[in-house]
Amino acid sequence: MKMYKKLAVGALFLFLGSSAVLAQSGADAEYVKVTNERAQKIVDDLKLNSKEDQLAVRDIIAEQYRSLNKIHETRDAKIAEIKKTVTDKEKQQKEVDGLKNDADKKILSLHKSYLKKLSKKLNNSQIVQVKDGMTYGVLPITVLGYNDMLPNLTNEQKKYIYDALVEAREHAMDGGSSKEKHGWFGKYKGRINNYLSKQGYDLNKESADWHKRLEEREKNKK
Repeated sequence: MKMYKKLAVGALFLFLGSSAVLAQSGADAEYVKVTNERAQKIVDDLKLNSKEDQLAVRDIIAEQYRSLNKIHETRDAKIAEIKKTVTDKEKQQKEVDGLKNDADKKILSLHKSYLKKLSKKLNNSQIVQVKDGMTYGVLPITVLGYNDMLPNLTNEQKKYIYDALVEAREHAMDGGSSKEKHGWFGKYKGRINNYLSKQGYDLNKESADWHKRLEEREKNKK
């Protein structure tokens, strides 16, 4: 039943997006509590033996959430102000693009610093767990979904899918909302689907057949 649920979720992730938005608020006491709890859930899955390491890693992850939120909120507030005050559309777009580029540079720098901090406390496998935790486990669920939907994928095709989703995850973990995170995966799944279509797969038919198989498996378990 658990495996079926994962595959069913995978089916949704392959072709649908999520519109749920993460709570956006200032770094007040309540938000600190929320980010600490969110980070703690990720840390719990790491099974770290040392209480000291658990707390240290939790604080690193929680601070990353807050730092990303600050960049996103500052950028969005400035963009909103520009759209209110700058009437010339060409000038407005130029200033908005500039703000987005500046924010992207800050996010990239923060991303590198964050991974460096994690590497001092965690091994590579554990860091991957953190990345998946920050992105709702979309990568492993989606890989599972593609492999189950298309059981005859070649090793080369599987590698393309995995590598594309890894790249998507690097972007998604810096997203400021659930919608943005899922948006990155959606973008890369579009690339994957285009690639698979060129490889000769009829994804509409494959998807329909897959859903039938999932339904049959569920019926057979009852």
